[in-house]
Amino acid sequence: MQAFLKGPSSISTKPPAAKERSAAGSSGEGKRLKPVPWVEKYRPKNVDEVAFQDEVVAVLKKSLEGADLPNLLFYGPPGTGKTSTILAAAQELFGPELFRQRVLELNASDERGIQVIREKVKAFAQLTASGSRADGEVCPPFKIVILDEADSMTSAAQAALRRTMEKESKTTRFCLICNYISRIIEPLTSRCSKFRFKPLSDKIQQQRLLDVSEKENVKITSEAVSYLVKVSDGDLRKAITYLQSATRLMGGKEITEKTVTEIAGVIPRETIDGLLSACWSGSFEKLETVAKNLINEGYAVAQLISQLHDLVVESEDFSDKQKSIIVEKLAEVDKCLADGADEYLQLISLCALVMQQLTRST
Repeated sequence: MQAFLKGPSSISTKPPAAKERSAAGSSGEGKRLKPVPWVEKYRPKNVDEVAFQDEVVAVLKKSLEGADLPNLLFYGPPGTGKTSTILAAAQELFGPELFRQRVLELNASDERGIQVIREKVKAFAQLTASGSRADGEVCPPFKIVILDEADSMTSAAQAALRRTMEKESKTTRFCLICNYISRIIEPLTSRCSKFRFKPLSDKIQQQRLLDVSEKENVKITSEAVSYLVKVSDGDLRKAITYLQSATRLMGGKEITEKTVTEIAGVIPRETIDGLLSACWSGSFEKLETVAKNLINEGYAVAQLISQLHDLVVESEDFSDKQKSIIVEKLAEVDKCLADGADEYLQLISLCALVMQQLTRST
């Protein structure tokens, strides 16, 4: 009985001061900033920060001044600032308080079939836009529906959107974002102002990457920055992600071109030269060994095709006829890989054709 009565008193052995310290410590931990991916951290906060898309920025700035916006269609390669631009424009139009009420963003990961367009989008579009900004700025009398990756929507869902766009034009503006404008049906494209987002120039990308490196105190060589730009193919999002991964890998040490090669999954030039020398040798056994090693080392054949294409086109070791035959085979292999074919068999098939072309010429 005495042991039972002593139980509750023995639960807390800490003195009050220690309790207070532990409580203060836990609340301090809660206030710590959560780590954010650099892509999100350095996303443009306003339209002026959007890089290299001068025409789009000029039109949006005029629209923001008059608080009037047409239906928009942004198209272009990934990582060129399409989503960032419309989100920055919406932030400027509505301010942080009204942003959540006035903007509906649907991505490819969301369910966007014909039923969602008829119900969710239509219900949002029919709501009246009310409320004023806390800072006293003029707030436009409309809402914005952002349909990201609209080219992945079915034709039926796109057709259902037509009538909603027309009917709710007084209270709602639509912004469609896609990579391929050819996959958007004609009636939708004719209702929107179209803007093409260009791949970012090397100079702009280098400048942005150096800005991020400076703010994050990252040591990086100029060759590594140039190589980051090269491997990202005009996609700034990919370049910043590679930079963050390289920083984590090096742990405060200087980032070199070799680090970027490892992070980006780029196949080293020596490996490709080894594959081509096996093709020159005319020995199928040697070629098979090199191909097996390449697959076992974990390199992607799709990456090899991309690098081999550039190498073959720029090389002077091949005649024009050989180049055309090899590049045609590269296209076939790329299609087969996209359809789910076995990487090893496709690589052997490609290398056998390259060997045939090289040995025939000698």
